[in-house]
Amino acid sequence: MVQQQQQSQQQEIIQHVYDKELPIQQFSYQHLREKPNPTYQHNGAVKQGEKVPLLFTPYKVKDLQLINRVVVPPLCMYSAVDGFMNDFHLIHLSSFAKGAAGLVIFEATAVCPEGRITYADAGLWKDDHIAPMKRIVKLVQGFGSKAGIQLAHAGRKAATIPMYLDSSKGELGKDDPNFWQAVGPSPISFSPENNFQVPHELNEKEIENVVHQFKMAASRCYEAGFDFIEIHGAHGYLISSFLSSTSNKRTDKYGGDFEGRSRLLVEIIKAIRTVWPTEKPLGLRLSCNEWLDESANGWTMKDTLRLAKLVKSLDVDLFDCSSGGNNIKQSIRVRKFYQTPFSEAVKKEVPELTVAAVGLITTGEEAELVLQKNQADLVMVGRGFMRNPQWTYQAAAELNTKIDFVLQYEPANRTFNFLKPEDD
Repeated sequence: MVQQQQQSQQQEIIQHVYDKELPIQQFSYQHLREKPNPTYQHNGAVKQGEKVPLLFTPYKVKDLQLINRVVVPPLCMYSAVDGFMNDFHLIHLSSFAKGAAGLVIFEATAVCPEGRITYADAGLWKDDHIAPMKRIVKLVQGFGSKAGIQLAHAGRKAATIPMYLDSSKGELGKDDPNFWQAVGPSPISFSPENNFQVPHELNEKEIENVVHQFKMAASRCYEAGFDFIEIHGAHGYLISSFLSSTSNKRTDKYGGDFEGRSRLLVEIIKAIRTVWPTEKPLGLRLSCNEWLDESANGWTMKDTLRLAKLVKSLDVDLFDCSSGGNNIKQSIRVRKFYQTPFSEAVKKEVPELTVAAVGLITTGEEAELVLQKNQADLVMVGRGFMRNPQWTYQAAAELNTKIDFVLQYEPANRTFNFLKPEDD
């Protein structure tokens, strides 16, 4: 009863926000910055002639020109109603752009209703979803950032309860009004102990439909004006569960060996590229290591390097190196830089790929170190931006680098003479 009351209250709050959404005046946001792109200059603490930190150097992949190497990764907010983004998302995502992130990637966005992690996920399974997203995209771009989006299907980890509710450790019960049947490569529950469903095993016709759903969602991304698409192939969601032999026990063309288990991803990439122009970059987030004993025969870094070469040949441009999430028996030693060996290995093996590092990189000095050691081309900072949407300015201060603020906030970036100590 308490659980249902919490869910009802949350939905009422979200619906209230959406119902009260007001149209914004349509105008160019270019006046928000004095110059089209931020300028970077050293403050007095940096020796003359010293180079600007790599974190604050521009980066380009195809037609995506970033003002710096700082990326906000997809952050699930579980605050949508029927897939629609609303004023919360407008404020949430634009705050990162106002805070000078080079690329802001919108949260995991479901390509179909049953592909949501929770009933409060964002979606792009119908054309009506485009307009609210386009509104946010324009504002993010207006602050000088680029707007990306992660397209996702939750697979066997779908139909769960939003994580900020007390009972969010498992899936919705069948008697819950928000329940739907989860799907996957094989009828294997992610975690029976936490009441995760035994998923329906997708047949080949249903798999073809999933591929089509990704294609149509990508087409809507183009209409919404996004600069970048990332395919979610990590953390035990649908694509990830197809890739691993621990969750994929199929005997048809979508199972068995590496080629069979990667077939769904390959078909999705090819389908997206029919509607997403080649000049616009396409990325993939992957769980590079399943964190299991060798005897489990799970997904390993060897598989990741093989896949990285494969997807590069299919016109994937960016490889986002995460890990874990597909097997409840995983054993992860979470610590600083625990995932940078993955990005470093991919970067060395497939230098043509743009590679992103993510995971407990929380300070400007840490992000700069990753770049200086050539472990990645871009650095994704999630929790840091949730704690402080102005994280980029914080990082610049740590690295003794001055960057321009949005004009309205520029007074906070000035040094006033009356604040300096008087000379003796």
